[in-house]
Amino acid sequence: MLKIGLKLWSINTDAYLSEAVRLYEQGVYDYIELFIVPDTLDCLCKWKQLKIPFIVHNAHSATGFNAAKKEMAERNRQIYEQTKKFADELNAKYIIFHGGVDGDICETARQLVLFADPRALIENKPYLPIAGKVDGKYCRGATIDEIKYVMAEAKCGLCLDIGHAVCAANYQKIEPYSYMQQLNLLKPKMYHLSDVTDMTGVYDAHPHLGTGHLDIRRLKQEIFPSDAVISIETVKDSKENLNDFERDALWLKSL
Repeated sequence: MLKIGLKLWSINTDAYLSEAVRLYEQGVYDYIELFIVPDTLDCLCKWKQLKIPFIVHNAHSATGFNAAKKEMAERNRQIYEQTKKFADELNAKYIIFHGGVDGDICETARQLVLFADPRALIENKPYLPIAGKVDGKYCRGATIDEIKYVMAEAKCGLCLDIGHAVCAANYQKIEPYSYMQQLNLLKPKMYHLSDVTDMTGVYDAHPHLGTGHLDIRRLKQEIFPSDAVISIETVKDSKENLNDFERDALWLKSL
């Protein structure tokens, strides 16, 4: 049976927190994937009160962490230590990392080696960052060779992001489902899922499941194992409730 995850940020300690409890108690999802915003350790106590399993996501280039750049290594270490605190206190199974923007994939691997965290997963990325959200030209971890390199050097696992894979495949002129299948040979520990508005596009988006052109039924047949761990990463339509996430989760279960 699929394990479905709710994606939240560490600062979502308002309406989303109570909504998360409600939906978990109703059996809508199985775990929270918590994105750790830097310098929010004061929020940890509220998440610790929940009797819900956690996976944590380290900060990325849009929030000040860029493992591909050596000059950022000290700040990256500080941010990771905060993430580690969350992961330790919440007994998180995995910590997800992005490879960074520009810089050097060898530096990404070097920094993950220094962290030496057995829970580490590297997430595949689109080739191009979204202008206005991240400074830089190219995401690290957008090719299968770069993902393989980091996995081998840092002894980490893979979080396969489906939308990112479509974007990266299109930039590299590779058929998207074939590209996903190649990534899937690396035996991902878990997946990120949203629909895809443009199956030929190169920029990431997060539309609700069933509203785009991604063949998610095919993914369930060819990509996801029967017990796949899948974090739903669709947009949140309301700041007051998680009804849209509930619909996405139930839609995925119904396929």
